[in-house]
Amino acid sequence: MPTSSEDREWAARAASGDQGAFRAIYRAHVRPVYWIAHGILGSAADAEDVTQETFVVAWRKLPGLELVNDSLLPWLATICRFQSANRLRVLRRDRANTADALDETIPDTVGVEDQVISTALADRIAEEVGLLNELDRSIFRLCAVEGYAYQVAAQELGVSHAVVRNRLSRVRTRLRGAAAEVRDA
Repeated sequence: MPTSSEDREWAARAASGDQGAFRAIYRAHVRPVYWIAHGILGSAADAEDVTQETFVVAWRKLPGLELVNDSLLPWLATICRFQSANRLRVLRRDRANTADALDETIPDTVGVEDQVISTALADRIAEEVGLLNELDRSIFRLCAVEGYAYQVAAQELGVSHAVVRNRLSRVRTRLRGAAAEVRDA
């Protein structure tokens, strides 16, 4: 996860048309946005489409964005939920109009409670990542967000493979605990 200052800087630069800054936003947040979409839609293909739609909308809306909590993830999660709801409406309409294409796995609604949980979960995870020390945050960003292999991340950070593996395991455990807090609340 990027630091709040990175998110603020990227957002400001991207809002003024810097495509490189927007690519940095995309790389930093594409996975969490995808998993939010997948959780709502239950389909990898639809989640991929909605993820792309989310970032297209974000690109258009960045010039008017006033970053409230220094992280772009809650804002992107909100766009993603709206795009997912739109996708569900299209899928339901298509299902109703095409008897051959019935798919009973399409959810009928996106409940307000699910939207609140998704927002709370994104906020809680962003908060928890913000509390990590710099090395753990860098390891998490490289491995979990950007998809680096442990060895590549280790070389990038100048630490051993074991350090990356062990610290990332602890970070994931910590984030699972934070996610469980939100679900249990």
